[in-house]
Amino acid sequence: MLIQILAHTPTWVFAVFALLAWMGGRQLRPGSTPLARAVALPLAMVAFAAYGVATAFGHAGAGPLAMAGWAAAAAVALATVSRVPLNPSVRYDAGARRFHQPGSAVPLALMMGIFLTKYAVGVTLAFHPAYAHQAGFAVGVSTLYGLFSGVFAGRALRLVRLAARRHAVPAAA
Repeated sequence: MLIQILAHTPTWVFAVFALLAWMGGRQLRPGSTPLARAVALPLAMVAFAAYGVATAFGHAGAGPLAMAGWAAAAAVALATVSRVPLNPSVRYDAGARRFHQPGSAVPLALMMGIFLTKYAVGVTLAFHPAYAHQAGFAVGVSTLYGLFSGVFAGRALRLVRLAARRHAVPAAA
């Protein structure tokens, strides 16, 4: 059955998987990231998760409830993660507008989590289309998407706050 599922998966899905694996894999090593990219990637992943909710449940009766579950979980995760202190080795160079960060597996895990959730939901709904109309399934999946989104957004918010503090220091001096 797994072979049949993979055989009927569009080629572009494998390309998206490879791109996400590559982008997440790059973050396993210490590196330097421009401010714009440090914010753009999490925003793109939040949009990908919201797209997952909209495409799976937007046409179904459970759509509004699913979006509410996504939003609530995203808000809770954002509020929680944004309060966690950054790794002390994260630095921001205000002149170059770049972050210097240690490697982390978290972005890769989040990207794969969103991708695999979207893939699993797509396969599940292909076999059982009625699930899209079941509030419990829709809210459960959407809540998971919301958690991924909130963690991504919270991590980005911490970096934006660090950059704002570094930009404010020279102005105050």
